[in-house]
Amino acid sequence: MTVDVLLPAAPADRRARVAVAVLFFTNGALFANLLPRYPQIKADLGIGNAAYGLAVAAFPAGAIAAGLAAGVLVRRFGSARVAVGGTLLTGVGILAAGLAESVAVFAAALFLAGAMDAFTDVAQNAHGLRVQRRYGRSIINSFHAIWSVGAVTGGSMAAGAIALGVPRGQHLLFSAVVFAVAACVALRYCLPGPDTEAAEETAFGAGTPASGSVPASGRRTTYVLAALVLIATAGTLVEDAGSSWATLYLSDSLHASVALAASGYVALVGAQFLGRLIGDRLVDRFGQRTVARSGALTAAVGMGLALAVPTVPGTVLGFAAAGFGVATLVPAAMHEADELPGLKPGSGLTIVSWLMRLGFLLSPPLVGLVADASSLRVGLLVVPFAGVLVLLLAGALGPRRR
Repeated sequence: MTVDVLLPAAPADRRARVAVAVLFFTNGALFANLLPRYPQIKADLGIGNAAYGLAVAAFPAGAIAAGLAAGVLVRRFGSARVAVGGTLLTGVGILAAGLAESVAVFAAALFLAGAMDAFTDVAQNAHGLRVQRRYGRSIINSFHAIWSVGAVTGGSMAAGAIALGVPRGQHLLFSAVVFAVAACVALRYCLPGPDTEAAEETAFGAGTPASGSVPASGRRTTYVLAALVLIATAGTLVEDAGSSWATLYLSDSLHASVALAASGYVALVGAQFLGRLIGDRLVDRFGQRTVARSGALTAAVGMGLALAVPTVPGTVLGFAAAGFGVATLVPAAMHEADELPGLKPGSGLTIVSWLMRLGFLLSPPLVGLVADASSLRVGLLVVPFAGVLVLLLAGALGPRRR
């Protein structure tokens, strides 16, 4: 009989885990401090919806343009330093965007912030996975849950500053300084040494592939990496469907009140947070593959039923099922990609993080085009479609380890 044994983490590893959690928190909070200020910025710049939409798209454009360089930087300077450096420069970009007096400066600042956010995203996940290897069990989902807490905190800070009449520049400067200090303090407690050591030694034995089933074949690795990109992109499609369309669908198509219409997005984010809180235990108990398939089925069936029988309560529950179902997809894809054989340290993680951002960039116009041609209800079929896609590709994820 095989017995699972969990050894207590060393004090240095526990401190590193807290440090990575701080980095995820600051990353979630920084940009969330700017989002509630967008209507004020749009009004102050006196721009229309088209110019505003193009300017705001500079953030994901910057992330896509610079994303592939993240792996090189991580190998050159170390994941902890890149994560902290990216955090500092993201804060600078967000502050510049808040103070911009022209559309060009606003877009350029968001482009910078997006590029630096891409560096931070790859680096903090790389360091989090490094800490996870030291623990010998899944903890990456808890970091993503902390990111959600940071996003809520940042949005609440911005709402409070607006309510109190705090000028935009003062508010964003305070936010940048506070989270820069937090990130710099966290750096002191991150794991020392190069990241290449972490990629070569795992808690499950040197030379053991993360998935337990992927041979060191270049072609096989390419196929698995492509599947992981699609799995992560499916998760982003569902997230964007909630953030971009849930409120609009409930209010316009189902005629819900303004307050009730907001509950669709809240339900998705809240359920996703809950799924990430318990995700690590589920992964340790059942394995990435089983958790992903179960979650994909939950998202596809839940949202599929909500669209088939459209009611306000059923739709809110459908978005909640979708959020819970995809909660572990992005962390799972990043984890598997980071340990694929035959790739340089950080390369797999960088590629998945880079390409999955296309989901955030392409999803809104795709759903919008379908909605214009048919209806938003039909456009939101992208959510159950994403669930079916994960069901088909989940074999690329690892089974349960002993």
